[in-house]
Amino acid sequence: MKKLLSGAVAALTLAAGNAFAADEVTLQLKWVTQAQFAGYYVAQDKGFYEEENLDVTILPGGPDIAPTQVIAGGGADVTVEWMPAALAAREKGLPLVNIAQPFKSSGMMLTCWKDAGIESPEDLKNRTLGVWFFGNEFPFMSWMSQLGISTEGKSENGVEVLKQGFNVDPLLQRQADCISTMTYNEYWQVIDAGVDPEELVTFKYEDQGVATLEDGLYVLEENLADPEFSDKMVRFVRASMKGWKYAEENPDEAAEIVLDNDATGAQTEEHQKRMMGEIAKLTAGSNGALDEADYQRTVSTLLAGGSDPVITKEPEGAWTQDITDKALN
Repeated sequence: MKKLLSGAVAALTLAAGNAFAADEVTLQLKWVTQAQFAGYYVAQDKGFYEEENLDVTILPGGPDIAPTQVIAGGGADVTVEWMPAALAAREKGLPLVNIAQPFKSSGMMLTCWKDAGIESPEDLKNRTLGVWFFGNEFPFMSWMSQLGISTEGKSENGVEVLKQGFNVDPLLQRQADCISTMTYNEYWQVIDAGVDPEELVTFKYEDQGVATLEDGLYVLEENLADPEFSDKMVRFVRASMKGWKYAEENPDEAAEIVLDNDATGAQTEEHQKRMMGEIAKLTAGSNGALDEADYQRTVSTLLAGGSDPVITKEPEGAWTQDITDKALN
């Protein structure tokens, strides 16, 4: 009996040891807890990280949080970031590397009042346009440069750029003819404010040929040299993509999981379910591996910034498929 008991104790001790031995990973999100990041919350909720022996901490972002600064300061192992911001940071000396690309398409667009007489991008001249900054302005600036439109102020060939906060007030209050919106978020805030979709004109960056990659996973280059870290990232990406595909197939459940993780209580069920439906369109077609053609289009868009390009030279070493090759095959 003693032998049986000691064997049981040993087994329990071993199990407890394994439970405590899970590798820790800290993920910094680009924005607040919402369906934009559903794949990670689903992977956590469904035990996909646990299956990979990972203990993942998900840190929400917000208006006062710059993901690149968090990862630079050692506050996270991996961060969700838009490629323009990541490449700009890389050129300035922060060696971020894209290890996976869950989002295949861009959700960014310009939303305008139809009654302002805007029907095509040419009609944007001599208007006030709301633009997000903090790294989110790069695709817009490149687009204007390609159209030959100055961003120095209203003129026959220029626009007034209004630094837009992360809300839709400038459009609703008619301070701007157009504002920056995402297909899954701010556009619906405009609609929820009582605006009829027929009153609006939208220009999707994807349709304008200036879409840049959004919501990729980035790590510091030096960390990839550590085999243990790389192995952790392989498992993290594999579990995360499992979470993303589950979210795509079960959008309502994914939205509920996001709501369960919203510590602020600010999100609503209707908004999150609608957002998840739109997000699923952006992750569709991606298995997590970066498409080199999508990368090249992003780089070309950023280099085409006229006298003030986002990046001044073709990046080197800014992405790797080593992690996704191991995670997905």
